[in-house]
Amino acid sequence: MKYPFSFLLLILLFANCEDTQKTSEEKKQVVKERSQDSIISEKTPEEKEPEAVRYPEITNDNVVEFLTQYGKENPETQVKITTQYGDIYIELYQDTPLHRANFVYLVKQQYFDDTFFHRVVPNFIIQGGNSDRKETPKKRNTIGARYLLPAELENGRKHTRGTVSGAKEYRENPDKRTAPFEFFIFLGPDKYTAHLNGNYTIFGRVTQGMEVVDTIANLPSDDGEWPLQNVFITAEIVQ
Repeated sequence: MKYPFSFLLLILLFANCEDTQKTSEEKKQVVKERSQDSIISEKTPEEKEPEAVRYPEITNDNVVEFLTQYGKENPETQVKITTQYGDIYIELYQDTPLHRANFVYLVKQQYFDDTFFHRVVPNFIIQGGNSDRKETPKKRNTIGARYLLPAELENGRKHTRGTVSGAKEYRENPDKRTAPFEFFIFLGPDKYTAHLNGNYTIFGRVTQGMEVVDTIANLPSDDGEWPLQNVFITAEIVQ
């Protein structure tokens, strides 16, 4: 059976259009797939929580090396201490590098959070960094319960209103080494500094909030100079 030429031409054109449509659909699918792949590849992966840096336990053998290196990597000097009576801002001194680094380290390890100003003496000092909560000795054990800081007294600083110093143990401590977890802010007049100057390392000063220090110093306390109402502390690096 013979078909007219025009009919054959029509069939070829139809077939060509069908092939073209199919090719077009395939191309669209490929483009779609590539587009989806592109979108997937361009998605920003969810950022993982940074892993907590694990530091070694601080001991008397490694304290100088550890804090020297830590101080280089953490040069901050401004700390805010928050209490229920207000905020106290402290500037840490660069020329007491071990004490500065130690204080910054404890703040960043959140050691001070939920400790107290546990000793208050009007017209003399308030002392912080301890508590009667079971979490405090646990934190000390994790950081290093038995290390002491070498004294840094070469700068010749004297205790004046607002100076921040490291506490120390009296027992068998001829080198005047500092107990690392407690500090005190001096309020009193110069006549009360005879036994402090040259014996306790001054590593900072209060820049704002001495009215808060005064309020805390005058709180009612027991015979051991412990406030009758706990004065909770939280601490953070400001700069």
